Amino acid sequence: QVQLVESGGGLVQAGGSLRLSCAASGRTLRGYAMGWFRQAPGKEREFVAGINWSGGSTYYADSVKGRFTISRDINERLVYLQMNSLKPEDTAVYYCAADPTGVGGPGADFGTRGQGTQVTVSS
Repeated sequence: QVQLVESGGGLVQAGGSLRLSCAASGRTLRGYAMGWFRQAPGKEREFVAGINWSGGSTYYADSVKGRFTISRDINERLVYLQMNSLKPEDTAVYYCAADPTGVGGPGADFGTRGQGTQVTVSS
């Protein structure tokens, strides 16, 4: 069973950037698709970005396309979310999650997730 730990969140002004990291322990992420989700207070959790098992396909919510980039490292233990041009509406707790089927799209089976990291964007 893979365990996931997110880091890199914080407070940033609108227009700024943050890079979130998701570290795996227990096993590598080889074969897993990975995704990032977020949940703002009073709102449902939403899909932000996903990457398939090979890294060859990526998926993004319309709200973050062109601003966020998901990637995974060659050693298969880290996944990143580069967030640029941040907006106040991006404020949320961000979670990474693993999809053992390897697909990684918005409707994929992301069964395992971490504890989350808070991102706050001030206006």
